Amino acid sequence: MKKITIAIDGHSSCGKSTMAKDLAREIGYIYIDSGAMYRCCTLFCLQQGLISPDGTIDTAEFERRMPEIHVSFRLNPETGRPDTYLNNVCVEREIRTMEVSSFVSPVAALPFVRAAMTAQQQEMGREGGIVMDGRDIGTAVFPNAEMKVFVTASDEIRAQRRYDELIAKGEQAVFQQVLENLRERDRIDSTRAVAPLRQADDALVLDNSHLTIPEQKQWLLDRFIERTHPQTP
Repeated sequence: MKKITIAIDGHSSCGKSTMAKDLAREIGYIYIDSGAMYRCCTLFCLQQGLISPDGTIDTAEFERRMPEIHVSFRLNPETGRPDTYLNNVCVEREIRTMEVSSFVSPVAALPFVRAAMTAQQQEMGREGGIVMDGRDIGTAVFPNAEMKVFVTASDEIRAQRRYDELIAKGEQAVFQQVLENLRERDRIDSTRAVAPLRQADDALVLDNSHLTIPEQKQWLLDRFIERTHPQTP
């Protein structure tokens, strides 16, 4: 049976990555976290001093050095999930900090960054059999994906999830700051000129504000079965 491409888009901190990872593992597909790829670009900028304290990005130098950035994913045998690598160095923890979160949307809005990451993503998914989550997967990266899902949840619930995640990792976090950061990311992602965050016309909508993880896993699996095993009349 031909393997399909599954695109999962939606707002930040609504659990896209968790559900995409779980679905990929359940059905034997490859999982690709596109958001992690933009976080890698942001981490590279911070490491190389290309973002000033006031948030200004040295776009000319960044664009010149863009070819130096290569993102890959490798399965972690302990967690059973893929870790993110920037130029062959595992950065799974570094890219999840609030510092990276504060700058990732402006970095991801740069046209040359989107072009480079989209090209890498399309190459990863050339053969199908992938689950990829992000902001523009079903609209810009894989507009012909056989299954598209748009995930959302209330601002407060998403902020609480993100806050709990940071605290669990030992990070310093203030709920109101997390909420404001989330809303600002939504604003930037939805209004950027290139590939803005929006629901694809043919996407299935999943509001998981009040769903348990097992419930949303079952919902996704049911939709996958519908796509790959159509009922004959």
